Amino acid sequence: MNKDWILYENFTSEKLNDMLEWRCEPKKWFLDKTSSQLVLETDPETDYWQKTHYGFEVDNGHFLFTKTNKNFRLTTKVDAFPKTKYDQAGLMIRFSEDMWVKTSLEYIPDGLSKLGAVVTNRGYSDWSTQYVDCKTVQLYYRISKIEQNCYIDVSWDGEEWNQIRIAHLDVPKDATVLAGIYACSPQGQEQEVRFDYIKIEELPNDPTVAYL
Repeated sequence: MNKDWILYENFTSEKLNDMLEWRCEPKKWFLDKTSSQLVLETDPETDYWQKTHYGFEVDNGHFLFTKTNKNFRLTTKVDAFPKTKYDQAGLMIRFSEDMWVKTSLEYIPDGLSKLGAVVTNRGYSDWSTQYVDCKTVQLYYRISKIEQNCYIDVSWDGEEWNQIRIAHLDVPKDATVLAGIYACSPQGQEQEVRFDYIKIEELPNDPTVAYL
């Protein structure tokens, strides 16, 4: 499959790509020239969640995104150094406060952490998870969005991908969405997160490409 890039940012320049912008910009972040990574520290009590389970609503996680109305595949590599329960970092696709998808590993300090995805439609979040035994996090994530369908995959090496979710996102047809990387600390702060890149390639309107 030939790649037609919507965005290719590998953090080798002195400033961010002009196509990228912050939502809830963290107080501390920089571009590390030595490692060619975007580095940030999470602000306190930051998260994304809507209503389900106990009525909790929060919409203030750190999110670096670009806008597109294309079918696409969004990919990143994350090195996270969590400190507090539920620290997380990964990918997000967002249409509105009430409609979005995120995928990450949520840190559990005294047990198995939870690798999964949250899908929010009509203002209600659901969370699918699987247990993972790790305390520091180096993971690759990708989300393929084709029309209203999202295919969420993870990898430990960037070569072999494992699907963890297929979801419907109830966005209007041909809607412009925000796509990018996110991080947050619901119960703590100062989680260090390092992102190697943000890659967004355009996809054809064909669900079979989600498995390529």
